[in-house]
Amino acid sequence: MNIKKTIDKIPGGMMLIPLFLGAIVHTFAPDSGKYFGSFTNGLMTGTVPILAVWFFCMGAGINIRATGTVLRKSGTLVLTKIAVAWGVAAIASLFLPEGGIQTGFFAGLSVLALISVMDMTNGGLYASIMQQYGSKEEAGAFVLMSLESGPLVTMLILGSTGLAAFEPHTFVGAILPFLVGFVLGNLDTDLRDMFSKATQTMIPFFGFALGNSIDLKVIVDTGLLGILLGIAVIIITGIPLILADKFIGGGNGTAGLAASSTAGAAVANPMIIANMKPEFLPAAQSATALVAACVIVTSILVPIVTAYYSGYMKKRQGKSANASSVRAA
Repeated sequence: MNIKKTIDKIPGGMMLIPLFLGAIVHTFAPDSGKYFGSFTNGLMTGTVPILAVWFFCMGAGINIRATGTVLRKSGTLVLTKIAVAWGVAAIASLFLPEGGIQTGFFAGLSVLALISVMDMTNGGLYASIMQQYGSKEEAGAFVLMSLESGPLVTMLILGSTGLAAFEPHTFVGAILPFLVGFVLGNLDTDLRDMFSKATQTMIPFFGFALGNSIDLKVIVDTGLLGILLGIAVIIITGIPLILADKFIGGGNGTAGLAASSTAGAAVANPMIIANMKPEFLPAAQSATALVAACVIVTSILVPIVTAYYSGYMKKRQGKSANASSVRAA
């Protein structure tokens, strides 16, 4: 049976399929983990330890000796994405209640949800798009996008906008596994090769454990809003990313648009933040459902939009080149 090939045809399938399987179990048999106990319970409820190992392995996979071009492009995209998420959080905090909107069409929308869908790029999706529509250096710019993964950036945005206060040791605890992995991976290439391979292996286990904290009724209730929010993410983050790629990164904007997606790892952030700061618990489950919807929507739309944009820019550059040749003649 070609199970993996079938799952790979679905955008973010290795994260989303186990996540929905876990959500089905949680919705119809919420006490399954407690009933079976032991390792089964650990697998179904171990979101944080699984994410910790995943975060460590991602750090180990980053090579500090990346070229200057790659670092400039990657740094431009990462900082722009974070800056946009920070701006959206600052504005949204003026209008949205701390626990998010609880009723009506916008039920589930919260500052936590908005930050989570906008501050992390799907690095794998970006790399695959740019391998087709960009240069090798642009495709390699995903190396720093791992820095966005995990709750650290979300915590920094919440803290700097005054929406939450985190103790210094909490920030250290959030990034320490990543830093240890980063150091070990750059001290020993064999360790980097070994640990970096595990990043893909951990995804379905992480997705299943995360799904066991989600009630499918919430996903159904936030479905249309999630679709609209996914489109909004592409527009709100895509335009600044295109401009940054053009005027700072030295590209034509294609790489910027390719980075306007929501990372699959972002699905975990609302619940992780809520575990650290219980005041976010009322918004966490709905925020998780919205982020999951955004992952699907952006994974489908970003490659399509980027392909059209890349074709348009190539035609435009071709016309400019022809015009310059005519003037020179």
